[in-house]
Amino acid sequence: MASMQSWRKAYGAIKDTTTVSLANLNSDFKDLDVAIVKATNHVECPPKERHLRKVVAATSIARPRADVAYCIHALARRLAKTRNWIVALKALVVIHRLLREGDPTFREELLNFTQRGRILQLSNFKDDSSPIAWDCSAWVRTYGLFLEERLECFRVLKYDVEAERLSKQGQGPEKGHSRTRELDSQDLLEQLPALQQLLYRLVGCRPEGAANNNYLVQYALALVLKESFKIYCAINDGIINLVDKFFEMPRHEAHKALEIYRRAGQQVTPESRRR
Repeated sequence: MASMQSWRKAYGAIKDTTTVSLANLNSDFKDLDVAIVKATNHVECPPKERHLRKVVAATSIARPRADVAYCIHALARRLAKTRNWIVALKALVVIHRLLREGDPTFREELLNFTQRGRILQLSNFKDDSSPIAWDCSAWVRTYGLFLEERLECFRVLKYDVEAERLSKQGQGPEKGHSRTRELDSQDLLEQLPALQQLLYRLVGCRPEGAANNNYLVQYALALVLKESFKIYCAINDGIINLVDKFFEMPRHEAHKALEIYRRAGQQVTPESRRR
């Protein structure tokens, strides 16, 4: 078993070296291609910051949209071709970091790209080379679902929840509020279900089996958990706003509001967290 793992590591290193060499020879975006390959190599550790910074720089608002689109295409190609859970997970981490730290142009272009092809649709992905790889593959699929839902939430809300600055009223020490506190009924009924579905995907990102103790999985999971606070705040403030508006709603809107409120109650119960 140990010799097989050593062989796989050596084979992965050879593949990475070959891919970097081909990028240097054949690519019009060789610096970006090399950075993506190195950030998503077969080494079981988080992407190195120096490679991530190059990818982030390539998707900045100062760069042409064509460059941003190429970066997304390169990441999609990397995800589509690999059957290695480490490469797939690191590619998802790069995408997640770009969503969190990159310019809005990346989110917009990624949304456009997903309307033509589902870059984050990994339902058929599996690496069955070992029991550990099998368990980690399952989490890769779950992580992909979360990122896909995150992007869908951005499409519905027209803003990124994680990037939102919570606003304060007055000069007191009270916590800030999400913009869902100020929405009208129609926007609330549209946005709250999207936020609740995102929370559902977030809660579902619980590693199982060997993935539970894997450092690379834990690194990616930490990125997911960092987003829980603002998602929860947005839902909580939206529910408060919804309750305030409930008795002024027409019947059909009130039915939708009750369904949202019912699901909110389910999502805070211990039973829902165990599902």
